[in-house]
Amino acid sequence: MVLAFKKYYNIERMFGMIKAGIMGATGYAGQQLAWLLLNHPEVEISFLSTNSYEDEAFSSIYKNYYGVADYTCVSTKTAFEMLGDIDVLFCSLPHGKSMDAVKAAYDKGIKVIDLSADYRIGSKDTYSEWYELEHSYPFLLEKAVYGLPELHRDSIKNARIIANPGCYPTSVILALAPLLKNGLIDKSSIIADSKSGVSGAGRSADISNIYTEVNESIKAYKLGSHRHTPEIEQELSKLGGENIVISFTPHLIPMNRGILSTCYATLNGSHEKSDIMKLYKDFYKDEFFVKVIDGVPETRWVKSSNFCHIGFSVDKRTGRIVVVSAIDNLMKGAASQAVQNMNIIFGIDEKTGINFAPTFP
Repeated sequence: MVLAFKKYYNIERMFGMIKAGIMGATGYAGQQLAWLLLNHPEVEISFLSTNSYEDEAFSSIYKNYYGVADYTCVSTKTAFEMLGDIDVLFCSLPHGKSMDAVKAAYDKGIKVIDLSADYRIGSKDTYSEWYELEHSYPFLLEKAVYGLPELHRDSIKNARIIANPGCYPTSVILALAPLLKNGLIDKSSIIADSKSGVSGAGRSADISNIYTEVNESIKAYKLGSHRHTPEIEQELSKLGGENIVISFTPHLIPMNRGILSTCYATLNGSHEKSDIMKLYKDFYKDEFFVKVIDGVPETRWVKSSNFCHIGFSVDKRTGRIVVVSAIDNLMKGAASQAVQNMNIIFGIDEKTGINFAPTFP
């Protein structure tokens, strides 16, 4: 099938390029992926697929791409037919919708990076409990690697299925990893309080997310029942070496993008802030995208980037530590982390195409 794609690269640069397809390209995370891949020196986009805008120009849906990315969007069915023409598939589909696409790509030997929750949770029973769906391919769960590079880089290198982490889990896991790995906190005492911009709810119409409903307000939601909870607990349990259960509460705040997570835990014994700072600095010393700061992170300082800022305070009065992390939910929480994973599995410098400073204001 001949598609009216326009690509603004010199023909010499297209030789040996990684050919990528994006399913779910017209959602917020999907279009962010397209933006990143358009600017990636080693990638050629082969197709952008959508369930809602078949045969429409990508630049007519997102007019910031006018004259830059005038791709014609194809249907999901057509994307399945084009899998043999690509090297890597990015699935940016809702949970439950990625299962078949991942299986099809896997069967063709194509690397696949799934931004949904369909392959993040290792237990099919836990997935079914929290997502109210039966997993169609439970045998593939053991083949999927949880794509948090700072913790699983070696496994990612040889993986064929990458389960790109959720936005809330990325912020919480990175905030707590050094403490759990080094046994500094009471594992039964963890509380995570996270706040997200409205883009985290996706692009589909929902009355609860329209301007009048969200503006000038902040609300907690899905108390004790958010679907990212088992994903967070799964990874924290691996770090802590035992089953960990946490209290996790997400909040919606009236901004476009960004996540701020404030995590609380009781310290095992007395620890000076300087010692814990050294522990964090050592833990992340080789991680370009994680910055441990002497202060309190803010979402505005990581906006539109792959960076995670982490800061903390030791509350000696209560014996607790309070760790704050900030990420961009569409970037380190989704698209740019997916590109980071792609770079790793193709042996490219991990920072390629995502090595830029946050935007401000």
